[in-house]
This record gives sequence, structure tokens and C-alpha cells, in this order.
Amino acid sequence: MNSASDRHRTVTLIQAAMAAGATQATGGETLGLSPRTYQRWTRQGEVQGDGRPVAQRRAPANKLSDAERSRILEVCNCPEFASKPPAQIVPALADTGVYLASESSFYRVLRDAGQVQHRGMARAPRKVVKPTSHKAEKPNQVWSWDITYLASTIVGMYFRLYMVMDIYSRKIVTWGVHTDESADHAATLITNGCWSEHVCREDLILHSDNGSPMKGATMLATLQKLGVIPSFSRPAVSNDNPYSESLFRTLKDTCVSFQAVLKSGRGTKKPPQPDPKTWRRVITQGLVKNNRVLSKTPRIHIMSRLPNGK
Repeated sequence: MNSASDRHRTVTLIQAAMAAGATQATGGETLGLSPRTYQRWTRQGEVQGDGRPVAQRRAPANKLSDAERSRILEVCNCPEFASKPPAQIVPALADTGVYLASESSFYRVLRDAGQVQHRGMARAPRKVVKPTSHKAEKPNQVWSWDITYLASTIVGMYFRLYMVMDIYSRKIVTWGVHTDESADHAATLITNGCWSEHVCREDLILHSDNGSPMKGATMLATLQKLGVIPSFSRPAVSNDNPYSESLFRTLKDTCVSFQAVLKSGRGTKKPPQPDPKTWRRVITQGLVKNNRVLSKTPRIHIMSRLPNGK
């Protein structure tokens, strides 16, 4: 829709071109205006304004009357349908042989009455804050850690691998194998990693999921004492900590299997027992092989949720 000032300016330019010897069609084509549009604009010797906003339009023959609109609102607000959308109200009425209007008409009437949202027991929308993004541009800026299960030769018995990785260099900062999951083991692991890497206070972000060892009181108190900033994955989001999970998968696929380690004891009276020490030797071989490949990856981004819920 063209404003009145734009129409006057366009007509003035075309008339100036015509006065200089150009034809009406040529002047209008330069400005993207057809001859019929120019003639309609200059009808009765003056520039006509756009008549669409003030045009009197005929009401549709199938327009809902005020009584029908009131009936729709009455039905939508009755106890039976107060918490249901029109997509369920219209079929339910049709099952009883009642037809008031189409589903789109129901939505249109409810929208005009301000009842499309929050009808009945509908949950009010909440504002979702964009998660915090941590960017690692050099080593010892962002660490990622997690715990995974390690199988044994006894059905139902597993060991736990604690592993901390620098997401910039993919270096395995520290790791350990234990028989259980505990915040005490995690606190000791992180303390040893900070000492070995000489990490300064407030310079390191430690990202993990929302497991019990990660958010235990002992673990959080240790992080506060060391000056490490904790970072957690968003609730119900399984791919916010992909680096540790990917490394676990690569480690289990490429390192020497536990069954292969036990082959060395076959034929003897006392084969090697499934203990954490045996797994430590297996993982050491796998980490040496994996670090040669993973240490070449450049900077990485990681999405997280800070402890205050942002």
C-alpha cells in the first residue's frame, strides 16, 4: 500500500519525464508503475489516495451473528469444555449431533474474546533463558568430566571410571577407577587434577551432568575451596556433555578389552581377578592411543546451566 506522499512524488516524476519528451509508459516503466495504475492515480485531474482502508465491504453471507458467537463462547466456557481446545470441542459436539461452527471459527471467536491461551487448567508459558555458553580458547579453561561403567567378568558387577578431560586440548587431566560412585572420590579427583595442572583460582570452569556425585555437598565445597566454577547440563538434556561421553565410547571401542586382559591368565590355577587395578592398566593403554588422535582438536563450545539456574 502506497502512502499519499509516495503517490504524489511518483506522479510528479512521471509528469516531469513526460514534459522532457518521454512517453507515459516509458516514465512509468522506469519507476515500476504500469500505465493503468498511473491513470487510476491521476483520475479527475488530481492524485487519488488509496481507497482500500475506507472501502465499504459487503459482509460475508456465512458470517457468524452475535448470538452465534455468544453461543460458542458459552459452550467453550462450560465446565465440560473449559479446559479443552477447539480441536477437541468440535468433534465432541459432532458426536452428540450438534454443530455450531468450524474449528477455525471457534479459534477466531476465542481469539477475539482473548480466550485462546490459558483456558481452564492450561499451563502459562514461561520465558526460557538462553543457556550459558562456555568457549575454550586455551588449555585449562573448561574441563569436562563424567563417570561411566566398566564391565567385569561377574554378571551385575561394574567398576566406575572417573575421567576429567580438557575440552580444548582433549588431554586427560586425571582419572581413576573405583567400585562405587561417591562425591568424595570426585572431590579427590578434581583436587589432584588442579594440583597437577597448576590451575589458578577463578580461571577454570568444570562442566558435568546433574549426577549425584557431581552435585554432592563434598564436591561443591571442594570446588569452592579450589576456586573452580561449576557448570551443569540443562535438565533433561542428554547431549550437553558430549565430550566425555564421546571419549568413553572411543575408549571402550579402541582400548584393549577386559576379556583380552584375562586371556593372559587362562590355563593357570588363579586367573586375574576383576579389580580396579586391572582396569587401570587396560585404560592406560587406551588413553595413550586415544590422546594421539584427540589432542589435535581446536577450540570447542559447550552449552551448560550455571548453579543459579540460568
